[in-house]
Amino acid sequence: MTRATALAGVLGISFSAIFVRYAAVSPATATFYRVAYAIPALAILWFIARSRDTRPWRHRLLAAASGVLLAIDLTLFHNSIEHIGAGLALVLANTQVLFVGVAAWLLHRERPTTLARVVVPVVLGGIVLLSGLGRSDAYGDDPLRGVLFGLGAGIVYAGFLIAFRTSNRGHLAPSAGPLLDATAGATLGALAIGALFSDLTLGLEWPAHGWLLALALVVQTAGWVLISVALPRLPALDTSVLLLAQPLMGLIWAQIFFDEPLSAVQWTGAALVIGGVGLLATRGTVRVESTAVG
Repeated sequence: MTRATALAGVLGISFSAIFVRYAAVSPATATFYRVAYAIPALAILWFIARSRDTRPWRHRLLAAASGVLLAIDLTLFHNSIEHIGAGLALVLANTQVLFVGVAAWLLHRERPTTLARVVVPVVLGGIVLLSGLGRSDAYGDDPLRGVLFGLGAGIVYAGFLIAFRTSNRGHLAPSAGPLLDATAGATLGALAIGALFSDLTLGLEWPAHGWLLALALVVQTAGWVLISVALPRLPALDTSVLLLAQPLMGLIWAQIFFDEPLSAVQWTGAALVIGGVGLLATRGTVRVESTAVG
């Protein structure tokens, strides 16, 4: 049952790029409505279980701060969708596995495994191939820019995940609590980004509002709540494999709904990235250094 719950959550978030494409709004607008529309639903879920939320305020503030990173990540991700399509944008976002490993190395003295030293260059090569290498058959309005935005999204997404997980260390709150705080922080961050770049449109019409509402309820609320509930109860290997399903599903949905004609070079790059990220996710990217005691 736990695996089914997690898989349902991953299935939900795999539609994020599809909903954004159908909404056809600016990246900042998609980011703002994704998180703003999710707040009432998350607030109701948190209110029902509020008696189990024993987090200190510093943890709540950290969750809100992680939401600012989420707003940056989503804006970069939505820009990547515009330039390189829904499928490849999701593949690039999942390179966060690499950057979480780098952060663990720098912050916690966890050195890269031998496997990581071999696989990371392969994944980086796959990312280069996703750009289409300037070939005329490469999919996307600007594949190179799309890859850069997607890579930036992967880096910031890693920072968000690290901060978000730390904010609920010890599982002192139901999953909706930290997610509500992060989503509120992301809403403020999205407003600031939209004002800074003059890219936020509040006066929308249907069906754009409908697709953004689906993005908020299916992805930001239902998908993330299901994942937050299930993943702490699963073995690490199961967690990694289930999360890897997201970019695979994203590529499938992109072909079904938009018929994104990727070039052979881009398909090769996607296979290298997904395969490499899958290996790193299931086998680990770092090992803990032994510390001498004396």
